[in-house]
Amino acid sequence: MALRGVKVVELAGLAPAPFCGLILSDFGAKVTRVDKARTAMSMDMMGRGKRSVALNLKQQEGVGVLRRMCQNSDVLIEPFRAGVMERLGLGPDILMKDNPGLIYARMTGFGQSGPFSQMAGHDINYISLSGMLSRLGRKHENPMPPSNLLGDFAGGGLTCALGIVMALFERTMSGKGQVIDANMVEGASYVGSFIWHSRFLYNHGRGENLLDTGAHFYETYKTKDGEYMAVGALEPQFYAKLLEGLGLTIEDLPPQMDRESWPSMKEKFATIFSSKTRAEWCELFDGTDACVTPILSMQEAPNHPHNKSRDSYLTNEDGGVQPRPAPLLSRTPGVGGVGPQPKIGQHTKEVMVETGFSEEEIQKLAESGAVDLGGIKSAL
Repeated sequence: MALRGVKVVELAGLAPAPFCGLILSDFGAKVTRVDKARTAMSMDMMGRGKRSVALNLKQQEGVGVLRRMCQNSDVLIEPFRAGVMERLGLGPDILMKDNPGLIYARMTGFGQSGPFSQMAGHDINYISLSGMLSRLGRKHENPMPPSNLLGDFAGGGLTCALGIVMALFERTMSGKGQVIDANMVEGASYVGSFIWHSRFLYNHGRGENLLDTGAHFYETYKTKDGEYMAVGALEPQFYAKLLEGLGLTIEDLPPQMDRESWPSMKEKFATIFSSKTRAEWCELFDGTDACVTPILSMQEAPNHPHNKSRDSYLTNEDGGVQPRPAPLLSRTPGVGGVGPQPKIGQHTKEVMVETGFSEEEIQKLAESGAVDLGGIKSAL
């Protein structure tokens, strides 16, 4: 796999940092998640393929274990607010002195500096500050966040993973590591670069523009059986195919880009779509250039003929279904679903042995509470 041989230490967190580690793991990196000792369960739903070490970072001995792990690693992912790692004695000045080649990735909401850097927040707060949330939602309604996809995952974990891969590539030339300030405000804003550079397409109110459900030909419609279809017929030739499928004649309708007619055309389309079931519309539009597709549930998506033909979804060892790692590399594709979710501390002893700790050291650290062996007893 593409990242085979890369060693990653991921400090346990929520959503963006685990997703970043998941991406690296799926593409071959050996990712070790550092959990809190004496914790009953992990909130990380993206731990597949990772190992778990349980440390007590409130004890200097636990901090020392992490330092030694980072000396032998390529990447550290830390999800804490600015300054937390420094207070633990694990800041980049210390860890990168130990290991000058370390890629030190910092995944936060607001970044390492600025007035909000010490504030708590979640995805909705970060994308609100990025300017992106103001553009999301329907006409005359409050802004609507797209779940926590934009901040946590697109602008957060995915952007952080990209930064790590770029830093690893640069290290092949310089031999040096570097600090990555990945934060969800700037990440979400960067993901929205198209909107920033094409604001002329969004010069009307929220939900009244070409790509935000303002137009009748870029919208979702309810079908006779209570399901939904997605319509995205932007180009004139695709719009003509859409009208053909709906049984409409272009000569009898207002011009496609006549904004004044968009609300009434939405009503017309809604009435027509409600006259057939989703399956009937699929039979009519599948394989055409009308840009009309069914809105599938997460249960339906893995079984759609197109997705099945590409093996787009995998079944993991626990019987759960998950997306195949993307993008698909021709020679070194990612392999998701390798191994179940790790138990907290399941690999503490294994990783410590790899790091160079003796059996006696491990035993003493476990007895002091600095490490948790996850129910595994030392041989001594």
